[in-house]
This record gives sequence, structure tokens and C-alpha cells, in this order.
Amino acid sequence: MHYLKQLQKTDDNKASIMLRISFSIIMFAHASGKVFGILGGMGFEKTIYHMTHNMGIPYFLAFIAIVVEFVSTLGIIAGYHTRINAFLLTILMFVASTFHFKNGFYMNWFGQKAGEGFEFHILVIGMLLALLVLGGGKYSLDNRQTTKDLK
Repeated sequence: MHYLKQLQKTDDNKASIMLRISFSIIMFAHASGKVFGILGGMGFEKTIYHMTHNMGIPYFLAFIAIVVEFVSTLGIIAGYHTRINAFLLTILMFVASTFHFKNGFYMNWFGQKAGEGFEFHILVIGMLLALLVLGGGKYSLDNRQTTKDLK
């Protein structure tokens, strides 16, 4: 339990809220598309099918990836166990980037490639690594817990 409190510990920095909001706007759209099929996403069943049949990912790992992406994004939005959620999403984004290496660095801006490159993943990983270092910051549930522990 002591280790969990150490991971949750954060300070009053305001940079984390900017990182958390900008990250969450983008990632929540991606995760919601995978889970609910909104914002142009395929929805849960089609995403699972795509990941298992087209990408060759075992069902259990595909399921875990979708759940982690959605739940950890919600955790980062709230600033709840920010470092743990950022760590899980960093692993997820690193693995996801390996599926995009074959498409080159850049995203498919002009529809001329078979798929997207991995530049998006590098940007997201950078944001997540910053959150790993900073924690949830001033306006987070982590900070609320840290402040409560200090009283």
C-alpha cells in the first residue's frame, strides 16, 4: 500500500492538467471509437475482429488492449493513479507503434499509403512519459489524495 501512495504522490504543478487534457481529448476519441463505435470508430466487436483476424493479435490481448486504452484514459482525465495509467498506456502505445513501422514515420495525410505511420505514437508516448514524471498535478484526484495525506 505504501508503494501505491508513492506512485500516486504528486505536487501542485499545472503542466500536468494541460498534458492530461490534451492527451485525453485525443485518446478518449480513439478509445471511445473502439468501445462504442463513435467518432468514426468501428465499435468493440469490429475492433476485436480487426485486431484478431487482420492483425493476428490473440483475443485476450486484443480485449486487454481495448480495456486498458479506455479505462486508463478515463483515469488520466481524472488524474487518478496517473503514473500507473500513463505507464500502462506507454506500453500499449509502444506495442501499437510496432504495427505501424511498416507504414513509415508519417501519418497517412494524403491517403497514399496502406496505413498510418508511427509519428502519432511517438507524440503520445512523449506526453505519457511526462505524466509519468510529473504525476497528476494540481487538479487531479492524485493531488487531492496527496493533500489529504499531508493533513
